[in-house]
Amino acid sequence: MDEHAQALNSDNASAPARLPSRQHTTSTPAGDEVRGAARGSAPVALSVLDLMTVATGGTAHATLNTAVNLARLAERRGFHRYWVAEHHSLPDVASSSPAVLIAHLAAHTVRIRLGAGGVMLPNHPPLLVAEQFGTLEAIAPHRVDLGIGRAPGTDSATADALRRFHAAGADSASDDFPRQLADLLRFLDDDVPDGHPHAGVHAVPGPVQGRIAGGTQSPHRPPVWLLGSSGFSAQLAALLGLPFAFAHHIAAGNTTQALDLYRRSFRPSKVLDAPYAMLSVFALATDDPQEAGRQVRAGALNMLRQRSGRHGLFPSPQEAEAYELDAQEQEVADSWASQLLYGGGDEVRSGLDDLQRRTGADELMLTCRAHRGDLRLRSYELIADAYGLACD
Repeated sequence: MDEHAQALNSDNASAPARLPSRQHTTSTPAGDEVRGAARGSAPVALSVLDLMTVATGGTAHATLNTAVNLARLAERRGFHRYWVAEHHSLPDVASSSPAVLIAHLAAHTVRIRLGAGGVMLPNHPPLLVAEQFGTLEAIAPHRVDLGIGRAPGTDSATADALRRFHAAGADSASDDFPRQLADLLRFLDDDVPDGHPHAGVHAVPGPVQGRIAGGTQSPHRPPVWLLGSSGFSAQLAALLGLPFAFAHHIAAGNTTQALDLYRRSFRPSKVLDAPYAMLSVFALATDDPQEAGRQVRAGALNMLRQRSGRHGLFPSPQEAEAYELDAQEQEVADSWASQLLYGGGDEVRSGLDDLQRRTGADELMLTCRAHRGDLRLRSYELIADAYGLACD
């Protein structure tokens, strides 16, 4: 294992002190593309994570149309970035191809940052990811984020089908994540060293096009974020001086510990001189608070089905109300719902303010799931109104 991979593979605070720099150089400070600015009365920048919900009676086409409308709304109301997440083999989620979705959204927006939250790197050859996001950078310069995760975003059987490119006898894809990340960063920066197995291989579009005779390509490439719901990615992001996005909406019980580890272990880099942590949080605002409760109940039924392997489309509130939870299911549903923020706009704003105060998050990325696209759109409007975000 080479020096860079060894540094990335460290899982404790006693990792090697010398970390090879894999960060990019650009005429625009990289930190400016990472850090968001608070608007209105919001305590920090607000962003959007779209889980691309496909509900009973709906279609993927309708979900993608809602995504375009939501991205436009987010841009108009001053949300900082709009991310989509990679999932596979889940009928209720239409986001198996983040790069395709980002390109589509880029064609319908002008300013808002677009990104993956994230690309599940073990599912893909690092070169392919570098090529895809180099292409996106060429489509929408200085607007693209590359969030990287090490979970499969699916079940083990689907992960195996996705990862057939891995050599027989190799370590598992997740265990090999540090090496994959090292390769990805090298391809993005076009600095694969001599003697490396991939020496002479270039991700195109990319910086190599500005280094050859007659080239004018900018060396800039999308900033990389590490995503996680535990301490592994928190510490890895800290050791590399990268921004960190924590999935509070998935693992709220781990939030404080992961953020503390990230901040305590952080090492300044060319990307960031100080830690920058974003939390993704479930936040659903409705005109009728009772409707928010009905949608959360539908979400709870969807969650219970997924955990038991009974995947389907996102259920309607009527379907959820007709389903009688047993005592164990009710306990799981109540615990899950206790971590969500939902109700009227002011109620959700108060919950977001409290979460930011408790965690010190530098940015909040809001996600919501509801049976109807218009409810998701309305939720972000109400939250924007509660914070006084102006319409551009």
